[in-house]
Amino acid sequence: MLLELEIKDFALIDQLNISFKEGLNILSGETGAGKSIIIDAVNMAIGERADRSFIRSGCDKASVQAIFHVKNIEDMNQVLEEYGVNDGEGYDTLIITRDIYANGRSTCRVNGVIVTQSVLKIITQKLIDIHGQHEHQYLLNPSFHMDMLDLYGGKDILDLVSNVSVLYHELQTVQEKLDSICFDEAEKQKRIDLIKFQLDEIGGANLFPEEEEELKKQKKILSNSEKIYQSLSNIHEILYGENSESSVLDRIYSTVNAMSNILPLDEKFMYFNNVLEETQYKLEDISREMRTYIDHIDFDSKILEEVENRLDLINTLKRKYGNTIEEILLYQQKIELELRDFEKNDVAICNLKQEIDVKYNELKKQSLKLSLLRKSIAIDFEQKLTDILQTLNMGKVQFKVSFTNEKEIQTDLKFTSKGIDQLEFIISTNLGEPLKSLSKIASGGEMSRIMLAFKTILADVDNISTLIFDEIDTGISGRTAQIIAERLHNLSEHHQIICITHLPQIAAMADHHYLIEKIEKENKINTIVKKLNDLEQVHELGRLLDGKLTDITLQHAEEMIRQAHLRKGK
Repeated sequence: MLLELEIKDFALIDQLNISFKEGLNILSGETGAGKSIIIDAVNMAIGERADRSFIRSGCDKASVQAIFHVKNIEDMNQVLEEYGVNDGEGYDTLIITRDIYANGRSTCRVNGVIVTQSVLKIITQKLIDIHGQHEHQYLLNPSFHMDMLDLYGGKDILDLVSNVSVLYHELQTVQEKLDSICFDEAEKQKRIDLIKFQLDEIGGANLFPEEEEELKKQKKILSNSEKIYQSLSNIHEILYGENSESSVLDRIYSTVNAMSNILPLDEKFMYFNNVLEETQYKLEDISREMRTYIDHIDFDSKILEEVENRLDLINTLKRKYGNTIEEILLYQQKIELELRDFEKNDVAICNLKQEIDVKYNELKKQSLKLSLLRKSIAIDFEQKLTDILQTLNMGKVQFKVSFTNEKEIQTDLKFTSKGIDQLEFIISTNLGEPLKSLSKIASGGEMSRIMLAFKTILADVDNISTLIFDEIDTGISGRTAQIIAERLHNLSEHHQIICITHLPQIAAMADHHYLIEKIEKENKINTIVKKLNDLEQVHELGRLLDGKLTDITLQHAEEMIRQAHLRKGK
């Protein structure tokens, strides 16, 4: 039950605190006074979208705090514990705070613990149910009708719906896996042929990772072999000088011999001599290596052609299979695995088809069971809704849950995550008229009564303690308005009802009446809410009756309240 609602800097509201009670709480006021703002604030408190446009002009943030008394404590504490709100002591009161900031950020707190918006919606979904004008569209949409029927069916059917949903998605997953490996046979063979061709092409090349760099070096040497031969020959001649009268080595030999004549004269000469001898040995070594290199230089153009052809082959494979030899070899491994998978596919396909058959048969079994249960529940649902509508001055109404899959052959069933059923609520509001979709026959006043009937049934099933009705009286008046008022009061015996209305018949049945007014404060418009005493309620009822307070309207208002008390047994 909603105990307290505190609103700060929200739209036209500066600061507002409302204490709600058990029974029928009526809110009324002039058009534009801010009745819808109260609903917007409650919606924000229970996790609906927070828009910074709600922030009062000139303020940094807007805040809404709602205090609830929890009826079903054990279930609520289980939910709170799951999301880290319950400290183990348990709560029978929830304090929910929601702030919206000018930068668009918003925060949600439950008993002081910060939670996400989605968690807040989960926590509050069993606390309060709000009916506004947009819910007429919800009721007109057949896709939601099955959810409403399942909700009415309670735990047994909801558990079965959950089981069917799990089976359906498991079947979808296995089917997708099968589709991913089960090619059309022609396409499969084309792919196998392509893989085998690619493997032959790559395998026939006998690539190894460092080969390309080595070939490039070899090509560079072969392409410049004459230049290398000539240069090295010249250098060798200068160093060794078999045909030269004065080679570098000959001169070093001479310096070493000359140095040997003066070695005893100074110890530093030994250092000079050692360096010269070491240089002599190194030049002799490099000269021999150079001679060997020169002797092995090959001017054969066929070898160069073979190297270039090998590089061309590698470049061709790189264009097809990867930017480097390493990538080509990785691609080779990949398609080898793919080919093995194709070879294994026949076994895998067989196993997956068997799994699909098992899951399909179980889904079919559970879906048929669910369909039978729905049809059984629909009979009771139709009767109860019809009974309520008849008490709401729709005495000739006929209501039916229409199942559109009744004539389908079981072997051609179409599954969804909700089973095999396709259903829609159809209705006839006048004697002799055929049953049609709600969207084709219901007027505004009829839709208000139909919605009230649904709320009455589902609130009992869903164990929701607080129901808020905004514009439930659209399109009704006179005797129908009186019947709606009595139904709301009957509903308030087991649920807290908060109802925004402009009809005096409904307002007269109030257990607690609140007036929403718009006043000017400090050059700003401000919305306030005032709980009315008995005399003030008479005046507000008079305003709803005629708009002008005369003795006659006040007398009429007093009589309406007196009659309401009699109907309520007071």
